[in-house]
Amino acid sequence: MLTTIIRPRRSLIFVPGNKPEWFPKALKYGADIVCVDLEDAIAPNQKDAARETTLALFDEYEKESQPECVVRINSLRSADGIRDVMEVLARKRPPPALMLTKVKSSDEVCQLEELLTAPPHDSIRFHVIIETNDGLEAAYQIAQSSGRIDSLLFGGVDMSAELRTNLDWENLLYARSRLVHAAAGASIDLIDVPSLDLEDIEGLEKAARASAGLGFTGKAAIHPKQVPVINACFSPSAEAIAGARKIVEAFESSEDGLVVVDGKLLERPVLRSMHRILAIAERIR
Repeated sequence: MLTTIIRPRRSLIFVPGNKPEWFPKALKYGADIVCVDLEDAIAPNQKDAARETTLALFDEYEKESQPECVVRINSLRSADGIRDVMEVLARKRPPPALMLTKVKSSDEVCQLEELLTAPPHDSIRFHVIIETNDGLEAAYQIAQSSGRIDSLLFGGVDMSAELRTNLDWENLLYARSRLVHAAAGASIDLIDVPSLDLEDIEGLEKAARASAGLGFTGKAAIHPKQVPVINACFSPSAEAIAGARKIVEAFESSEDGLVVVDGKLLERPVLRSMHRILAIAERIR
């Protein structure tokens, strides 16, 4: 089974699949993930053309380059989603990762994984959007369904419609908390829904910090000016980095399962979070 790698996934920005000229620009915005969208950003009569131009982008793309690049495909329960997968399978240089939309069960992820078992498709990673009630109910099982999954994403716009509420952060706290539980259980990242008001930078920062405090590891953006704010909110502070180093060093010099650092009694399970902080800090410095 493929395993996840700790890397910063603080910010994600979308690029419409029918605007391939925007892709090289988006790579320079500072986002950790650039997602080329074949789903919501594309009108039904433009799906075929967008699919062709999007996948052609990866004929020259180097997988190890920064930032990470993902293609958001249509729902696997739709004809366009099936066409997306068939075209990916036909490519000798497929995209390094796929974003799966409107996932309702772990079966969808497993079925796609079974189709991508041969090179060069066996290295494709998954990012899974949870945006329906069914998906929320099955989120824990979905997160555990494949070692290819690098992150869950909270599809708050569709979710709020299903829940008959609006996008106010507090109204979706229960849904967010369920996803924090699911993502943490699978040791994968969790990316929050974008803030739709481009002029409310203060509100963006408030929402991002609230999500980071809850356990999210990043947030999507719909405009380049949102990216620096999001990156700042999900980057470990100098104080957090120093504290993590101190805790790791304390356990390395102790044979016990408990240590005391700055007057606080700590157990070994805290090391997982400390190693994550240090790994992210190393990547973004």
